[in-house]
Amino acid sequence: MLYKKTLHELIELLDKGEIEAKDIYESVLNRIKEKDNEINAYVSVFDDFEENKESGILKNIPVAIKDNIHIEGKKTTCSSKILSNFTAIFDATVIKKLKKAGATFIGKTNLDEFAMGSSTETSYFGTTKNPWDTTRIPGGSSGGSAAAVASGEAIAALGSDTGGSIRQPASLCGVVGFKPTYGRVSRFGLVAFASSLDQIGPITRDVKDAAILMNIICGHDENDSTSANVDVPDFTEFLDKSVKGMKIGFYDKTLEDCNEDVQKAMDETVKILKNLGCEIESVDLPNAKYAVSDYYIIAPAEASSNLARYDGVKYGFRAEDYEDLKDMYIKTRSEGFGDEVKRRIMLGTYVLSSGYYDAYYLKAQKLRGLIKQDFDKAFEKFDCIISPTTPTEAFRIGEKVNNPLQMYLSDIFTIPANLTAIPAVSIPNGLSKNGLPLGLQIMANAFREDLIFKLASAFEKEFNLWDRLPLN
Repeated sequence: MLYKKTLHELIELLDKGEIEAKDIYESVLNRIKEKDNEINAYVSVFDDFEENKESGILKNIPVAIKDNIHIEGKKTTCSSKILSNFTAIFDATVIKKLKKAGATFIGKTNLDEFAMGSSTETSYFGTTKNPWDTTRIPGGSSGGSAAAVASGEAIAALGSDTGGSIRQPASLCGVVGFKPTYGRVSRFGLVAFASSLDQIGPITRDVKDAAILMNIICGHDENDSTSANVDVPDFTEFLDKSVKGMKIGFYDKTLEDCNEDVQKAMDETVKILKNLGCEIESVDLPNAKYAVSDYYIIAPAEASSNLARYDGVKYGFRAEDYEDLKDMYIKTRSEGFGDEVKRRIMLGTYVLSSGYYDAYYLKAQKLRGLIKQDFDKAFEKFDCIISPTTPTEAFRIGEKVNNPLQMYLSDIFTIPANLTAIPAVSIPNGLSKNGLPLGLQIMANAFREDLIFKLASAFEKEFNLWDRLPLN
């Protein structure tokens, strides 16, 4: 039952010589074979244990990787038909760092196509199910990674977060999902969706595991022009510290958009944090209510540009029957992309087109600046800002798939952190009356992940879902 253990527990057992890394790999692999026909967390599974000769902290513990991050020699499909047979020719920087730390890899996890979605229902390879209730979505777009960690099909995983795609599925699957400060982790080797928003981060079962992976994947990278050249502290040093006197801003206006279960959970959260000695006040972020509207101009515009490269000429899928080059472009993209990706490409192309750029895209960037000013002002007073991660528990598969606007609102609380480039985490925050996980989001100012780890660690010790995860 090694698949049930956390990363740090397995590291300790390996250090003591009580187990071997191959035992962990086989335990997780057997769990995948047992559960994944039901969950569909993986696009590809690596059946053979590939021993890593590096003597790093991870000691050949297997990690799952979202299938929009390159591992040399393995497929990177982005859960899209257009890349369904594409094999990566180099390692992403985070993969190089994990290899150097001694990791091995168990497989590539399912996602919404090109990370565009909030439910992992837009995948070319089928919908991932929530392991707490397989009639419900796991969240998205990193739904495969979150479902794998929650169900024991992975010890830990990497995801990517453009508007909440790590935190939202972590919340709905009852695990920890960390989005670092933009630039803290290299994006080199991550297939781009929206370049000014995307960030890679860990999905784990507890806060300590997230800190361990953050120690490994963070750092400056010359291959990424947006990578920040700032020192990386040992994030595990901020765990198990007193939070007495920490000033917490509660973005309580979010509760207006939440159901009763989430409201009750946040009431309990405030009580716990006050008992821990935190000073909590309401925080006003007047422009944050426009974040979803702002995001769905900026993100599709960047996606439209980034996805222009998939034309059937250089790599990936190519339509078979066409008359000329233009017809090949049209048919390849029409057949290769799913509905949600097409929707965002068309929206993005529209807002960037002549006559509309100033009216939409330029205004959206100005609004983004106003949202950031709100957060900058708030962090002059508060160490951290808290809110629910999502307005509801996980919804049923198919419930919102034909209503894009309702689907987009799933990320209403997570999008501001991407627009403002700040770090944020989702940690478990109890269960709904239906027995489904809810999440607490903690945000801090840029490069203040230390404050998030400090607060998240303290809260987790008072309130967690470790013994309730669907690992049996």
